[in-house]
Amino acid sequence: MTTATPFYLAGDLAPVPDEIDAADLPITGTLPAELTGRYLRNGPNPLPGQDPGHWFAGHGMIHGVRLRDGRAEWYRNRWVRTRSLTEDAPFVHADGTVDRTAVTANTHVVRHSGRILALVESGLPYEMTPELGTVGPCDFGGRLTTAMTAHPKQDPATGELHFFGYGFTAPYLTYHRLSAGGELVESRVVDVPGPTMMHDFAITENHVVWLDLPVVFDMELAGRGLPYRWDDAYGARLGVMDRAGRVTWFAVDPGYVFHVGNAREGDAGRITLDAVRYSRDAFAEIWPRVGGSRDPAARTGGAVLHRWTLDPARGSVVEERLDDRPVEFPTLNDAHVGRASRFRYAVSSGAVVKYDTETGTSRAAELGARPGEAVFVPASAARSEDDGWLLSIVTDQRGEGSELLVLDAAGLDFVASVRLPRRVPAGFHGSWIPDRNG
Repeated sequence: MTTATPFYLAGDLAPVPDEIDAADLPITGTLPAELTGRYLRNGPNPLPGQDPGHWFAGHGMIHGVRLRDGRAEWYRNRWVRTRSLTEDAPFVHADGTVDRTAVTANTHVVRHSGRILALVESGLPYEMTPELGTVGPCDFGGRLTTAMTAHPKQDPATGELHFFGYGFTAPYLTYHRLSAGGELVESRVVDVPGPTMMHDFAITENHVVWLDLPVVFDMELAGRGLPYRWDDAYGARLGVMDRAGRVTWFAVDPGYVFHVGNAREGDAGRITLDAVRYSRDAFAEIWPRVGGSRDPAARTGGAVLHRWTLDPARGSVVEERLDDRPVEFPTLNDAHVGRASRFRYAVSSGAVVKYDTETGTSRAAELGARPGEAVFVPASAARSEDDGWLLSIVTDQRGEGSELLVLDAAGLDFVASVRLPRRVPAGFHGSWIPDRNG
């Protein structure tokens, strides 16, 4: 009897079997000379012969492309050598204790204060070298005792890194803040009623915005993929936390958010949050697909760009749908994180989408291929918020070959592409790490 290959091990999700290096990669078009640095992208890639039981559960692998002075010097891919990968160490021990170094580190890769960190929300970050070697787990001098989200937010004015950890036992949510120099200077428990799956959050100039939504941990599902489910009884709310740790909560229509676009403070203390929102039905459609029981080819799953306007003075919230196109992986110019920002970028099935929140319009670059997250890179002498480029690893519809695509962020016009020496499996998040700034 033949057992069918799970969808998360097939097609453009299929893992690659090894680590390779390639030099002097072929380029179509002209790479801007100031794109000198490394594009790094993380995603799940189980070892050959392994079935992790869920798309989200494979060992982390970082794919890197080194650009310099108009050349693509190298491509390489490396597994993040966590204790889960090298020792098959268990995350939860028989006595119920958790080993936060025994994780996959498969969701994001960022740089802060000279450290390159591979992230997954279930445990500690793993520090990497610029050549993608694994240094080891990072707990910031022993001060971090919870997990670390895969979506930290760096304040563009202070350089501080805001993040949180959530878990399946109390305390369910803990806020953390790193100084610009990389020291963990604040940790604060935030009261939420249960083990919600809080994948992302937002910051503004003076606040943190929490997403306390009805997808929760369920012990009865442990051992069967990712043990989370939609729970109407949990409720749905957004929280606005000030610098003193006081949280004002707003009940909202039930929905779920994997990824935030941005938040900002406006007139009369109102806070606006943009994110990609899944309705109950959209979540019910996407969750089995990422779990492998259905083909996840159209991974945007009906989620759309949504806006909440929160008024702490009145205790009111206004919700509005900003578009009908299913999208995911929203990004922006990071210099505007937590501040007013006109433009958002996202990916849809076969397209990169740009939103103009000032005019309420959008446009799309139809690629005829499957794009990954589009990372914004500002021009060095930028004259506008969208003066720069978008970088995305794009795979052809047959799932056979991949390239690093460079688009002009202003008009979504083609600039260049770097042909990669292998197909890169569909993955999650990445960062542009320029040579400047350490």
